[in-house]
Amino acid sequence: MSTHNQSLKIAVAEASAIIRSGVSAVLKRIPNLDIHPIEINSVEALDHYVHMHLPDMIIINPTFGGWFDLPAFKAGHSRLANVKFIALLSSMTDNNLLKDYDERLSICDDLDTITNMLNSLTHNEADESDEEKGNEAETLSQREKEIITCVVKGMTNKAIADKLYLSIHTVITHRRNIARKLQIHSSAGLTIYAIVNKLVELSDIKEKL
Repeated sequence: MSTHNQSLKIAVAEASAIIRSGVSAVLKRIPNLDIHPIEINSVEALDHYVHMHLPDMIIINPTFGGWFDLPAFKAGHSRLANVKFIALLSSMTDNNLLKDYDERLSICDDLDTITNMLNSLTHNEADESDEEKGNEAETLSQREKEIITCVVKGMTNKAIADKLYLSIHTVITHRRNIARKLQIHSSAGLTIYAIVNKLVELSDIKEKL
């Protein structure tokens, strides 16, 4: 088992102190990542923070400051080109507001889902050892299992995105992670996996044939 903990500086930009502190507490519990959350309560404070510091990621409510204009913010801070932006969702949000974000995080997500999402943003596939690849099949998140179920039922990426309130980009990212973790690169292979692991019933699939 690897003892290496990657250190990450993550800004949490959210007006609600309860949500802000809750997200920070969860981030500190992520295994194998040494996360240092910085809580930020206003757009002005965020602007000042990124002027002085360079975080690895910024988790931010899309309605921060009324409506957070991510493209304009990035344009005003060229040094943030490689910083990952994660939309923090605490209520239903128009997908059009989320298209510029690298990922999204819901306050309803469990620890495994958040862990896998952060790992997918921080780890290059080429850096993973064979041992890690062998163990990843055991670390599918609940969200990834839901996506597998949708895929084997014949749903398109757009249909999956609409059903699970995700962006198409996020669905594609999850599907790429699933393929890497399971080493399965076809719908037929995923179908067999889903049946064997009781993610779907055979009758569910027959209805789509």
